[in-house]
Amino acid sequence: MLEKPKLFLTLKEFWVLVSVLLLLLLMRLFFLHIDYKAFKAKPFYYTDVQVIQAYEKWSDDRNHTILKLYVPELNIHFFSRTKIPVAHLSSSLRLKIFPNEKMTFFDYLGTSFMFSNVNEVYDEKETPKKDVLLFLEAQHTNSMMASFYKAIYFATPLDKSLRTQVSSLGISHLIALSGFHLAILSTLLFFFLRPLYRVLQQRYFPYRFDLQDVGLLVLIILAWYVWFVDAPPSLLRSYAMMTVGWLLLVLGMELLSFTFLATTVLLLLLLFPKMLLSLAFWFSVAGVFYIFLLLKHVAKLHNFVITLVISFGIFVLMLPIVHMVFPIVNPLQLSSPFLSLMFSVFYPISMGLHLVGWGDLFDTVLLKLFTLKVNEELLFVSMWQGMLYLLLSLLAVFSKKVFYLLFCLALCFTIWLFIGFLV
Repeated sequence: MLEKPKLFLTLKEFWVLVSVLLLLLLMRLFFLHIDYKAFKAKPFYYTDVQVIQAYEKWSDDRNHTILKLYVPELNIHFFSRTKIPVAHLSSSLRLKIFPNEKMTFFDYLGTSFMFSNVNEVYDEKETPKKDVLLFLEAQHTNSMMASFYKAIYFATPLDKSLRTQVSSLGISHLIALSGFHLAILSTLLFFFLRPLYRVLQQRYFPYRFDLQDVGLLVLIILAWYVWFVDAPPSLLRSYAMMTVGWLLLVLGMELLSFTFLATTVLLLLLLFPKMLLSLAFWFSVAGVFYIFLLLKHVAKLHNFVITLVISFGIFVLMLPIVHMVFPIVNPLQLSSPFLSLMFSVFYPISMGLHLVGWGDLFDTVLLKLFTLKVNEELLFVSMWQGMLYLLLSLLAVFSKKVFYLLFCLALCFTIWLFIGFLV
């Protein structure tokens, strides 16, 4: 069987491109640093902001509303607070913001805290997205369920209580829109569009190739969807990889390669340098890396076995990475691989049910799942342990023995995490 041509003929070509992209990224960061200095130089700004999330919180016997905000004019995200209740706010505000003197460059790239005064609460505007969200909310009597479905379809923030429970279940990757969701959506679109295309193809253009035409149409629809949900980092990374992957597939080139992953990541960072500090983005990259790693070393197995290996293998291999940031451990997390497999079926079915107005069909079962209470423990993986694990992961790309060692270490870590709950 002929081997597919590689994206890079030699490693030298790959490293030359990586060097160029890194140099360009440094230049972008340099100009962003100039913007950061200019931003801090002013004592205050009057600007319009979009309210991403708002919730009330008690502090020092006072009730404050915590706001997560985005400033399109300055392209920055930040937290602030106000005494105005959530019920009296809207999704668009006019603020006077005061840059924090202690704000670092990394804070500027990520999400910092700044004091602000609300100058005006704008009237809510009727938008297609708002209409869709209201249509979805109307199908659920429980606000937690509405929050769950809005998150998995439209990348809206989860309610605080639900976010804690989702983290406890170890299914945050199912909630945050990513390549997993795009893969399901693209499969559905291809399934419905291909038969229609075949009818037209046989009649008008039998010489055309359906992978090119239907694939391109699917990508266009998904591009609109990514824009519609405000392009969260993990979803943007996934869409970029899907687009480049489609191009490579059409050109007949090797698709599942680590050079392809590295190149896509660097291109995305060059276009959106603030992703450097996005945990969602890096967790998404790590997930794809371990999928590629598993496929590289178990590719000769049966497809059904590969599906199971990837589902459970990703869970095991990602645990040390996750526990560098999120320390919660409980026995419910052992259900994560099974829930991931079930989600592939649940996701499209739930979309269909919402389209016909029966979106609450699974609410009773989901509420029981999201209200389960178990004992929890906290366990952090230290920075140096995590760095060693990541180094071993990179070495596993080149050696099957190192891969087996890596998997054994991750499996031992998994057993050690949960053994206390099982005995």
